[in-house]
Amino acid sequence: MPKIKTKRGAAKRFSLTGTGKIRRRRANHSHILTSKDRKRKRRLRSVTLVHPTDMKNVRKLIPYA
Repeated sequence: MPKIKTKRGAAKRFSLTGTGKIRRRRANHSHILTSKDRKRKRRLRSVTLVHPTDMKNVRKLIPYA
């Protein structure tokens, strides 16, 4: 069987935790930050886990991560 290619864009956006879950950054924290309140911007800074329903699709994108 040939090796599966990793989608490089996804490899830059996702990383694994120690227990094998997939970590992601939150959206909406790159521009137009003046209209967002401080509490929202602080929450957007933190990383979160990929939702279990999306986990299967993300694992296909980064098979060896």
